[in-house]
Amino acid sequence: MNLAMIEAAASRLEGHARVTPMLSSPFLDRIAGRRVLVKAECLQHTGSFKFRGGWSALSALPPEARAKGVIAFSSGNHAQGVAAAAAAHGAPCVIIMPKDAPRLKIDNTRALGAEVVLYDRATEDRDALGARLAAERGLTLIKPFDEPQVIAGQGTTGLEIAAQAAEAGITRADVLVCCGGGGLTSGIALALEARAPDLRARPAEPEGFDDVTRSLATGTPQRNARGDGSLCDAILTPEPGRLTLPVMARLCGPGIVVTDDEALRAMAAAFTRLKIVLEPGGAVSLAAALFRGDEIEGDAVIAVASGGNVDAATFGLALDRYGTGD
Repeated sequence: MNLAMIEAAASRLEGHARVTPMLSSPFLDRIAGRRVLVKAECLQHTGSFKFRGGWSALSALPPEARAKGVIAFSSGNHAQGVAAAAAAHGAPCVIIMPKDAPRLKIDNTRALGAEVVLYDRATEDRDALGARLAAERGLTLIKPFDEPQVIAGQGTTGLEIAAQAAEAGITRADVLVCCGGGGLTSGIALALEARAPDLRARPAEPEGFDDVTRSLATGTPQRNARGDGSLCDAILTPEPGRLTLPVMARLCGPGIVVTDDEALRAMAAAFTRLKIVLEPGGAVSLAAALFRGDEIEGDAVIAVASGGNVDAATFGLALDRYGTGD
């Protein structure tokens, strides 16, 4: 994985993925005590950054492999990204999703034309299930984060951040990234290393599922003790990726861990002050920027709001509990 792969992915994504905006609000700056810029990947096709990786991977496949079809496993956002990309390329698509994924994500994935296979994330191994189905049907497995072309696609977010930060006059800042397996975080880190070396990527994770933060702190891969139990379903992974962790260890700053309540509060703040909809897992970076300021240095911080695929009940909970989020 390198800058050349990210730039190649950017070329294939041109005209298909959105260049998402970098948003700001004086109200958020006041909460954080510094300038806050929010990279709104919730406005990407399918509601998250995952469309970038899905399109990158599908468009890089040989035509004969693409014609046989693809398979992916995901709690919802990677599922929708791959399903949309597969539909656009005319490729059959099977998606393995946890039974407890938000109904909206399951329904949307099916609506995009994918076959959905559900599994129990607490008792079943999604990697083993995906490998078995891929072998039985001759499908190409597109992993959610430990796949070079997926990482390259996610890295295009970092190319945009570098350019947009420069336009905003920000040359040095932490870039907080909602982190599960680390595909987005490592891709952004690689892009920033080349295009904006004084912007430092840092993973943001939910409490109890901070495997990347602990892995970076200890220097060895760490696993989460459980597979579910957080509102941040989009970024619950057992452990960091084998490809992504070395990149993050080399390039990223320390991780920041936030609570589910802080994620909900950040959702309320984003809706009230930026007029965007975030899901809990897509709001942890903003929560870290707003409520963990003592762990951040500098006059500015960039938060990547990675997704907005939230069901009405959870979004209503955020607004009912925290109002404006201030």
